[in-house]
Amino acid sequence: MQGIKVTIVRYISDEPQPGIVECKFEDAHGRRWSLLEKTAVVSAESLDARTTYPRRGVIACEIVRRSRDQAGREIIHVTTERPWCVESLEGVTKFDVLPESLVEF
Repeated sequence: MQGIKVTIVRYISDEPQPGIVECKFEDAHGRRWSLLEKTAVVSAESLDARTTYPRRGVIACEIVRRSRDQAGREIIHVTTERPWCVESLEGVTKFDVLPESLVEF
């Protein structure tokens, strides 16, 4: 499964269980995205309010297609709608990322 590397920046709430964290990542165009998600969706660690942040995390995604920008960089178009319906705070689920932003897990 493919995932976008994210930085878990803070713990938000204990409800719903197992808890909610805020995550951030930067897309291929330099835009910073934020999302709120359950701890178990973004990390295998047991995260809570006592955990030291930032931490590394991953948001699962599906690769839609690959292309090149005008500078010749490979751009990977992904969706986070599948497999777990994760979206940014703005409700966005489609992102352009660089290959180094992805990890297989």
